[in-house]
Amino acid sequence: MEWGWVGAATTLGCQLLFIGRVLLRPHREPASRVAWVAIIGSLPVLGMIAYLLLGETHLDGRIVQRIHKAIRDLPVPGKKNDALIDAEHDFGLPPRLAPLFRVGQSISGYPPIGSNRAALMHDSDAAITAMVADIDAAREHVHISFYIWLSDNNGMKVINALKRAAARGVVCRVMADDLGSRRLIHSHHWAEMQAAGVLVVRALPIGNLLQRPFRGRFDMRNHRKIVVIDNRITYCGSQNCADPQFRVKARFAPWVDLVARFEGPVVLQNQHLFATDWIAHTDEDLTPLLASATVPTGEGFVAQVIGTSAAVRYAAMPEVFVSLMNAAARELMVTTPYYVPDEPIQAALCAAARRGVKTVLTLPRRNDSWIVAGASRSYYRELLEAGVMVYEYPHGLLHTKALTVDGHMTMIGSANLDRRSFDLNFENNILLVDPDFTAAVHERQQSYTTASTRVTLDDVIRWPVHRVLWNNVLAMVGPVL
Repeated sequence: MEWGWVGAATTLGCQLLFIGRVLLRPHREPASRVAWVAIIGSLPVLGMIAYLLLGETHLDGRIVQRIHKAIRDLPVPGKKNDALIDAEHDFGLPPRLAPLFRVGQSISGYPPIGSNRAALMHDSDAAITAMVADIDAAREHVHISFYIWLSDNNGMKVINALKRAAARGVVCRVMADDLGSRRLIHSHHWAEMQAAGVLVVRALPIGNLLQRPFRGRFDMRNHRKIVVIDNRITYCGSQNCADPQFRVKARFAPWVDLVARFEGPVVLQNQHLFATDWIAHTDEDLTPLLASATVPTGEGFVAQVIGTSAAVRYAAMPEVFVSLMNAAARELMVTTPYYVPDEPIQAALCAAARRGVKTVLTLPRRNDSWIVAGASRSYYRELLEAGVMVYEYPHGLLHTKALTVDGHMTMIGSANLDRRSFDLNFENNILLVDPDFTAAVHERQQSYTTASTRVTLDDVIRWPVHRVLWNNVLAMVGPVL
């Protein structure tokens, strides 16, 4: 009996310690604190184990220190000082849109910069074909970072192009996320790239799972998709290095992505972002590569790379999304595969519709994450009551991550409108102002909505009680992650 009391007292003491940590931990939304307190209080042992694995959004301290040092030491091409550039004065942008670049610069340190050009790729296969052609034409270096890289048709096209480039003396640096690309990393193709002279890095290595609670969460991942060639060309978008059939999750295929090929000074910003990740994992100094870069000039639009992660600033990406949504005056089109918003994102979308902005949100009908699918639909009723038009795309998994504002401003990249992108993932987006390129992205977004089924308020009201209950339960999981 005494041992029973000792065990109970020990458990209660541990519970109180964990609850104290939950309440004292910085950067936690109230809903998250409440959820974790409830879990630890009702499921003491499982709740404490879960909190050790999933409750803290901290990275391996060594990687964080390396990233901070790289950000301090690496020169940012085109940046003359630490002052925020006045995009309205320096580039003649509309007063309503110009300040939006200040948010991005306050996060990554990259200023808005002109003289950029871009071409929207027709589809996933066309994007890989263009990348391979540029790799085959590379003379100095090729830098690639992907979250998921498969050894399928498209994946092997890129691998073989890298081998050819390395064979002719081009320096090829490759990063692949240790979780998302685990199949490739543990295959013979990874070793063969190394043998061919390609420099390879496993981004955010998982290591020993038993040590993970002390070295950061194992599910904090490098979700970026970056290709930089010779400081002249970069690609940005939603696509991983894989076929649209995405054989590891073939039943949701095809993956429908949006990718653009950029030239101009924004290439050097993506180069800088890649370099910070590379230096975080290796002892190689890429300072000379950036210090010697010539910033292109000439005709072109204003653009800016926005790179976010838990190593830089908490809740940075949702700040960008909310700022863009609040700036919309006529039309706001949002395309994302994963919609599990925080309260400011949901409020910003609803507010845009209520002030008369045509607000369109397009999501996939079938999602590869059943948790996200259910959680997303828990937000539909409030969105629809506010006047947001919600569409569900039925022809595969709509994986595009794009936002257009008033036919002038576009943001594309790797970030989703969910809490993983907000709090856990390394993400990279490009924000730009250009009516022509925005029209191309808008046309692609419109093609999705045309092919989609519109969800109405009557549809949601008719959902059975058990479906509403299930969706709302899944949405409650969001703040815990």
